[in-house]
Amino acid sequence: MSKGRILIAKPGLDGHDRGAKYVAHLLRDAGYEVIYTGIRKTPDQIVSAAIQEDVQLIGLSLLSGAHNVLFERVLTLLSEKGADDILVFGGGTIPAKDIPRLRSMGVRAIFTPGTPAESILQTVSRLLSKPPSGDRGQEAITT
Repeated sequence: MSKGRILIAKPGLDGHDRGAKYVAHLLRDAGYEVIYTGIRKTPDQIVSAAIQEDVQLIGLSLLSGAHNVLFERVLTLLSEKGADDILVFGGGTIPAKDIPRLRSMGVRAIFTPGTPAESILQTVSRLLSKPPSGDRGQEAITT
């Protein structure tokens, strides 16, 4: 039995997918059902896939520097489509100065290069263990 359903996506024009694939395999090996969208997906494609696949979490991998815009668009689309119960986390080369803004938008966790695998797994487990109704709060940001 799966521990939960998670969509991993690479929004924007960035084609480097090593980190996204690493996290997808890590989560799959830990018992999660993972849907990997591949590279160069639009926020609309990501949100549509997340709703269609009935996931609980979306993980975005960003290395392009467009993280503020892309996270915000995904979160806005989730809200507009009545799917804001799907939580969003992310990772990549995201400057520390941008993390508070992402957090205030509703991004639940950020994993920067070098984050230990165990920390990723523990954070994802905590995000999925929160009740689906009501405020799930902000997960501590992992750096």
